[in-house]
Amino acid sequence: MPKGSRKRPKREDEAQAAVRIMETIAAKHEEPEVEITDEMRAAAAAFGRIGGKIGGRRRAESMTPERRREIAAKAAAARWRR
Repeated sequence: MPKGSRKRPKREDEAQAAVRIMETIAAKHEEPEVEITDEMRAAAAAFGRIGGKIGGRRRAESMTPERRREIAAKAAAARWRR
């Protein structure tokens, strides 16, 4: 036999109440999804290319020749492992 009365509803604790309140707030304030267009994708790709071109060169300029050699050796070893 189950303990207690079935007529009495279960009480929620503080954590359960907080989750319920946050879910209610989030449901009321949902923002509509933004549709990503081809133009937006092209712009993002262009920005990525610009940053990539700058980043690699700057990184290489800031490294010592010994460090560049270590990285190159590690990359070659990884390629030969495949």
